[in-house]
Amino acid sequence: MTLNDLRIAVTLLSFAAFVGILIWAWSARNRASFEQDALLPFQEEDRHE
Repeated sequence: MTLNDLRIAVTLLSFAAFVGILIWAWSARNRASFEQDALLPFQEEDRHE
C-alpha cells in the first residue's frame, strides 16, 4: 500500500461520512426534533440567571 492509496482511502471514507451526515440531517424522521431545536434561541426564558 502506497501513500497515494492511503490518501484515496481517507478521501473515500471522508466522502462517505459526509454523505451519511447529509442523509441523517435531511431525513424526515429527525425533522420535528430539528424544528423544535431551532426555536431554542428564541424562547423567552433566561437560563443565565
